[in-house]
Formats: sequence, structure tokens, C-alpha cells
Amino acid sequence: MKMFKKNFCYVLISLVMALGSCQQNNAGASKSEENPPMEGFDLAGSDPQAIVIADKVMAAQGGRHNWDATHYLAWNFFGNRKLIWDKYTGQVRIDYLKNDTKVLVNINNGKGQVFRQGAEVTQPDSLVKYLDQGKKDWINDSYWVFMPFKLKDSGLTLKYIGEDTTQAGTQADVLRLTFKGVGTTPNNGYKIYVDKNSHLVTQWAYFQDASQPEPNFILPWKNYQTYGSIKLSGDRGERQITDIQVFNELPESVFTSFSPVDLTQYAATAATK
Repeated sequence: MKMFKKNFCYVLISLVMALGSCQQNNAGASKSEENPPMEGFDLAGSDPQAIVIADKVMAAQGGRHNWDATHYLAWNFFGNRKLIWDKYTGQVRIDYLKNDTKVLVNINNGKGQVFRQGAEVTQPDSLVKYLDQGKKDWINDSYWVFMPFKLKDSGLTLKYIGEDTTQAGTQADVLRLTFKGVGTTPNNGYKIYVDKNSHLVTQWAYFQDASQPEPNFILPWKNYQTYGSIKLSGDRGERQITDIQVFNELPESVFTSFSPVDLTQYAATAATK
């Protein structure tokens, strides 16, 4: 009887330990699934430490769930273009502020309409040209605002290259971003500086060719504000991305009509510091 009780206790303890281990593993699995990589992300070629930091960035920006749930985004890119993006459908409106051009393009299929110099563009070759340029401008302009949410995108490889000090004098973990067969400039590279306390991106360095020793420029990411449920920065020091707005609803005509759009009549999600 004593031996039975002793063995029973051992079995009970083992079951409790096993259950605790399963719960920890499930919790770990759940945590890793909070920010799953996009299909085509270079998981094998990326550093585990870099991936952990990328997940911390996503959480600091508001989290994957809130990013996925964000529907409409608008911003003014350096005073050159105003963009409105329906993240659910891929519809994008680009108003070029210096040459009276409007591009309504779906970035998922490349189809759309163009209005230029007082008339709709209908000539097929010209239409394709302006739609393609619109998509390229969206790729560029959106990356300047939403890059921190895209650290585990398709075709991207992440490397952790150590700690460094930003130009503002703060300590940061530095990630190296390179690309494989995606975007319009796959040879580009970036160094992304992630604040060790806030886990927000506070600086980036851009390399036109990822193999070149020195960056083309280094710019800060400053003055984050909360829009809806996510954090965004438009302050690049000498360059400013303005009029950042998040909307839960916008009429379809924003993406189908060339008529001017006054976003003030729609309920934007307020920004807070």
C-alpha cells in the first residue's frame, strides 16, 4: 500500500508537470501566432533575435490585430501627393498636387482610372503607364509611413546586427532589412533602429544598393501619435509626412470618382500623442 501511494504521488506530480509544460508551450505558440510572418517571408534566412524584435515593434505600434483591423488610411507625402488607401480591397486614390493628375488604382490587380490635365486618360498605353506609376508611388509612399508593420513581409530577410546609438543619442537595437524578388527596387536595403525601451522604430538608414558600405541617407522616426488603435510617425526630421488620418468608413466614390475629396466631412479617428 505504501509503495502504491508513493508511485501514485510520482504519477500525479508527473501529470501536473506535464500539464504545466503543455500550458506553457500553448502560451508560447499563441504568442508566436500573434504576428505570423507573411507568406514568402525568409524565415530560414532571418535571425531569431531579429524576429523577436520585429514582433516587439508590431506590439508597440498597436499589435497585429489592430493593424489588420485598420481599414482606411490617408496621408500627404511631402506635399507632393495625397493618398487614400482602402487596406481591405487594395483600392488607392492618389491626388498629385503639382500636375493636376488623379490616379484611382487597385494595387492588387493594377486596374483603374486616370485623370490628367483636365481629361480622363483613355489611350491604353498611357493608362497603363500612369496606373503603373501610381502603384509604384503607393509602394514608396506607404513604406515611409507603415514600414514598422511590414518587418515580416514577403521576400524580406531580417538580420540582427547589434546595438548602436541613434543620431538623437538613444540606444537602439539595429535590424538589417534586405529583399528577394519583391517590390520595384529589390536591391535596396535598410538599417532599422529600434528603441530598446519603447520598441518603436526611431531611425532608419537607406541603402540604394544593400551591398554599399554607406547609406544614402539617415532619417529619424519621431513624434509618434495614435490613430485609432495604431501608432504612426510622420516626422522624418527634414521631411514631413502630414495629414495622417485613419477612417472606419469612407464612401466608394472616393475610389471611383475624380471629384475632389474633402475628408473633413467624414469621421476620422482622432490622433492623440
